[in-house]
Amino acid sequence: MPTTILNPSKSKEQLSPEPRARELSAPGPGRKRELAAFLKAAGLRFKNQGFLNQAFIHRSVSNESGRLGNNERLEFLGDAVLGAVTATLLYEELPDKSEGELAKIKSVVVSENVLAGVARELQIDSLLLLGRGEELSGGREKNAILADTLEALIGALYLDSGYRAARDFVSRWMRGEIHRVQDNRHYQDYKSLLQELTQSLFRSYPEYALIKRSGPDHERIFWVEVMVDGKTFGPGMGKNKKSAEQEAARLAYRAFSES
Repeated sequence: MPTTILNPSKSKEQLSPEPRARELSAPGPGRKRELAAFLKAAGLRFKNQGFLNQAFIHRSVSNESGRLGNNERLEFLGDAVLGAVTATLLYEELPDKSEGELAKIKSVVVSENVLAGVARELQIDSLLLLGRGEELSGGREKNAILADTLEALIGALYLDSGYRAARDFVSRWMRGEIHRVQDNRHYQDYKSLLQELTQSLFRSYPEYALIKRSGPDHERIFWVEVMVDGKTFGPGMGKNKKSAEQEAARLAYRAFSES
């Protein structure tokens, strides 16, 4: 990618060329309310919600409907912005690390699992627009799709508001991930890890149960337990059912790992 794309000294016109109008997907009234709620929760601002909406449109939608436009081009752009900002953070905050050490940390910080974890915290999964086939195959929970969508969101923010806004957003989320990677506390997909473990040990699958939910819609808390080989672990708590399941899986996985 040309280096001028990431040069914050360039004018907005040079940094953010307007895509062809046909590539933008204008959200309807109901969708606008969903996007506005997301922006408020994420602490973001968008001048053009068409950019934001486009970030959540998976290619399966255009593949099935023939509709023009999905988030792949935004993902391509967001990947470059994410990489540049993360590399800068590592360079500035870890002056004692060698090039090789910085590269290893960066590879984990921008890995699919970590990005998918951030996407879940932002509840991006609930805003995804998927084709019917992808929806039925569990696409809303796939790490690859969630990670790609987060990158598309970064690309959309960059086009809408410029490099500084994208840099601030990435810094807000990636700075903590850098420290977690250093302390070996970075995001891991505990549901997948627990499933692999239970299949190996017991030839069965974990069973999750929602036992409680509380609070208003915008501040709802979920409690989930998981049963493995007749034993119950949890409850795990989270802002949505999936994050609560991840926490319950983490508790169960740690219990088996430490026994």
